[in-house]
Amino acid sequence: MNTAAEGTHANFGLGTWPARRARISPERTALVEGGLALTYAALADRTARLAGHLAERGVRSGDRVAYLGVNAASTFETFFATWLLGAIAVPLNYRLSGAEIRYMLADSGAAVLVHSPDADPLLAAAAPLPDTLRILIAAGPAGPADRVHAADPARPATFDRDRSTGPAGDDRSPAPGERPPSGAPGPAGSPDLAAAIAAGPALEVPPAVDPDDPAVLLYTSGTTGRPKAAVLSHANLTWNTINQLAHIDIGQDERALCVSPLFHATGLGQVTLPTFFKGGSVEPVARFDAGAILDRIEQARITSFSAVPTMLSMMCEHPRWADVELGSLTSVVYGGSPVQERVARAWLDRGVRLQQGYGMTEASPGVYMAPASGAADRPVSVGVPHFFTDVAMLRAGRPAAVAAAPGELLVRGPHVFSGYWNRPADSADSFVDGWFRTGDLLSVGPDGWASVTDRVKDLIISGGENVYPAEVEAVLLRLDAVATAAVVGVPDARWGEVGAAYIQPREGIALDESGVRSHLEAHLARYKIPKYVVFVTALPANATGKIRRVELRARAATDFADVEGTSA
Repeated sequence: MNTAAEGTHANFGLGTWPARRARISPERTALVEGGLALTYAALADRTARLAGHLAERGVRSGDRVAYLGVNAASTFETFFATWLLGAIAVPLNYRLSGAEIRYMLADSGAAVLVHSPDADPLLAAAAPLPDTLRILIAAGPAGPADRVHAADPARPATFDRDRSTGPAGDDRSPAPGERPPSGAPGPAGSPDLAAAIAAGPALEVPPAVDPDDPAVLLYTSGTTGRPKAAVLSHANLTWNTINQLAHIDIGQDERALCVSPLFHATGLGQVTLPTFFKGGSVEPVARFDAGAILDRIEQARITSFSAVPTMLSMMCEHPRWADVELGSLTSVVYGGSPVQERVARAWLDRGVRLQQGYGMTEASPGVYMAPASGAADRPVSVGVPHFFTDVAMLRAGRPAAVAAAPGELLVRGPHVFSGYWNRPADSADSFVDGWFRTGDLLSVGPDGWASVTDRVKDLIISGGENVYPAEVEAVLLRLDAVATAAVVGVPDARWGEVGAAYIQPREGIALDESGVRSHLEAHLARYKIPKYVVFVTALPANATGKIRRVELRARAATDFADVEGTSA
């Protein structure tokens, strides 16, 4: 582990893995969806055919191929076909507005958009579509061309080996040449995905793809402004996969749920790509439902998944939690925001190996992860740096060794991106002496285990004292009555800034301001205690559960603009 500013990368001995964990067979299950299953051989054939279809339509290396829709087998087929062509995948957030989708399509210059039926209303709302978009493909549900045998929940049957015959699709999908059902003006419709794969000639000689070529554009969450697309290369994704495998023992017998959305680096990089890399099976989950996920873990003997803390909290508070069988789970990786200790303990007490990670889109995403051997003793720590990751802290404008005192984390390694799409100024501003500036404040204990202190931009300076909102939020989350909380700064005539705490109480548990203040006073210095406490039914959050602090700050500025002693 490289915890100093000038650490060097170590050599990773792949030959040390046990032989039984290294076997990859083309006949093993690669994807599971709705009781159906697809082998690696069939996935390779379908990917080559889709790539062949796109090549016939004029898609070339460097072109952008967007995907809009929930997690599905078609998402991976689109990604792999795109990469086989040397093109660039652009997964889009289906929880955004039509205007935001239109912006991302235009910003990326996407030539192709594959969209699933759930996204049809959103695609219609995105009209008019950008002129660069020339191919639309509807990814409909499996039709007659996708005949399967009855599947056992724990061991699904495979698709028929020959998927190149049969009708183009069923009556729920557009016929070849029809406009997609979204009704959005734009390019003429293409065959649906099943028809394109069935008719497509397999791409026999793929173009050369360099490891440093762009593989995916992932739009950042936009919590601090308009989204930017981080450009991740094939090498970035590969090195992140190797980093994950150094922390998590994944093998060809893995049965992973892909719960986190695939338009986010967590959904793509934490468990999913490492599972494919080792020849295990992946089951994409279209939408998160705590009860359904718990049922699926039990029925299919799921071994791993990645999630955000909100998902873990909803699952351990579900009525099924006490009796659901979780014995098959060998690893649950989570990150994206701090987790309440009571939630982490609930999973650890059920014997689940729970590992918190820390990262960001620009690092593909992994930077830190808690090793399984010590995670139970430090349930809210993000652990230690990944194997092929260098970390440092920004001190006086220069990289320095990590230390106990909070400092802005700097990251360097083969998994770290090179910059943002078509934003040279933003890209340059993101690096100092070759190190990526994360914007996150971390502190590191004497044992090398790290804790995320806060975002640099979230820091509140009150009366000359630094107040870290994450520290205050962590104390608030110790109250069982608090479901989630966020603290933001608001201008104050006397102190410069003061804190405003927005708290979402847990349903059915009483909570009042005096109780909150008594709790804070018992654990924090007085200057750290928020001046204002507001109870809300929900906090604004993005698709991955991160609090949208820009919106919360705007609300706080309005809520307290006329309060005596506070300036707007």
